[in-house]
Amino acid sequence: MNMDNNPFKAPEARVADVFPGTGEFIPEGQRVPAGNGIGWFGRGWEMFRAAPGTWIGLSLILLVITLILGMIPLVNFLLNLIVPIFIGGIMIGCKAQEEGEELRIVHLFAGFSGYAGKLALVGVAYLVGVLLIVLATVVVAGGLGGIMIGTGKGSATALALPMLMAAVLFAPLAMAVWYAPALVVFHDVAPVAALKSSFFACLKNFMPFLVYGFVFLVLALVASLPVFLGWLVLIPVVQASMYASYRDMFTRS
Repeated sequence: MNMDNNPFKAPEARVADVFPGTGEFIPEGQRVPAGNGIGWFGRGWEMFRAAPGTWIGLSLILLVITLILGMIPLVNFLLNLIVPIFIGGIMIGCKAQEEGEELRIVHLFAGFSGYAGKLALVGVAYLVGVLLIVLATVVVAGGLGGIMIGTGKGSATALALPMLMAAVLFAPLAMAVWYAPALVVFHDVAPVAALKSSFFACLKNFMPFLVYGFVFLVLALVASLPVFLGWLVLIPVVQASMYASYRDMFTRS
């Protein structure tokens, strides 16, 4: 694979600089052009290309940790608490790379140094949100199931509607958590305030995220073709693109 060919390169026209230099922090986030959703992937690719081995190693270690903890009963719930800490560490690694430093595996654990408490609270909020969504989905599914049985109708609707409801409810939760780790580690924002800022920044940038999501779906399909090996590249690129989008929305040069 030729690293010089950038498959994620953003179009040159009508797309603002998605990776400005360090500048003023914008707590509420700023609205950016829709085309920047492509540019985030472009910058993510550039960061990956600068240290592909480290990025892949970092992602594999995180994957192994999550798989091992996920297989242990009760302990798997802790994943929701520690994943934001790992994400915070990855964001710190991205910033180090931006500043010309070397990306290192130990950056994955940087979130545990001074930020663990606040990042864990972000994880608690996420876990509570997931549990509430699951509870609401189960209640609705049970109610619809009873109605369907009573009327003698099929169960397809009883299954589809709760799943749709879960997806709709999960979207704002994901929006709230998306930038919270970066806001905590870079600006010492309180967890609740970070969740709020992340949510509204995502909300006001619906179109860039729509473009971002579409590009991700295409890339995910391509990454899955060679026995899913492409995910070894796509996962790090997505992680780096998260940092690029944070810089785009929350800083002003």
